[in-house]
Amino acid sequence: MKIKELRSISNEELKSKLIELRKELIKSNAQVATGTTPKSPGQIKQTKKMIAKILTLQEEKQKITSKKEVEAKTQKQKVSVKSKKEGKSEKKSEEG
Repeated sequence: MKIKELRSISNEELKSKLIELRKELIKSNAQVATGTTPKSPGQIKQTKKMIAKILTLQEEKQKITSKKEVEAKTQKQKVSVKSKKEGKSEKKSEEG
């Protein structure tokens, strides 16, 4: 699977794919440990790379969502500060 294909997949599907790949890696490593020759020797390397790609994508998505949350929070704070300032200026104009 290419990175573009992985980006189009939802988080839940990525998690299930990650679990599936980790199980596959455990089986392959067990074969190597027992001395059995694996079906394809390069499969272990490909599986590790795919796991790394998925973890990287999950991290990127997490950073993006946290960044959006921070922006929304700061925007909310800016609005509340502006409304407080406007309230103070209205009180001053009513007094004067």
